[in-house]
Amino acid sequence: QVQLVESGGGLVQPGGSLRLSCAASAHTFTNYVMAWFRQAPGKEREFVAAISWYGTTIYYGSSVKGRFTISRDNAKNTAYLQMNGLKPEDASRYYCAAASRSPGSWSDYGAYDHWGQGTQVTVSS
Repeated sequence: QVQLVESGGGLVQPGGSLRLSCAASAHTFTNYVMAWFRQAPGKEREFVAAISWYGTTIYYGSSVKGRFTISRDNAKNTAYLQMNGLKPEDASRYYCAAASRSPGSWSDYGAYDHWGQGTQVTVSS
């Protein structure tokens, strides 16, 4: 079992930046594909980004590509989401997720079997 704890959310103005962190309790962090999803009230959970075990494969959702960057530091058991050029529509609760098996579809939230509690991102002037 792995526990995930997100941090780094907050209030930012449009055009601003935030970096989210996801600390994992896993003994072997490299056993997990890591991802970020987000969900706003009344909306479905949306895929944001995913990164493979050693960071060699990365995927982004179309709405964040070119603005967000996912990364991981396996020595620190931590995944990150750098968010630049934030827009009001990026406001959401952001969740870190881990998959213990290779996802058939990396953007499918059903492929991830461990989830954090989420961190809130608000984008407003």
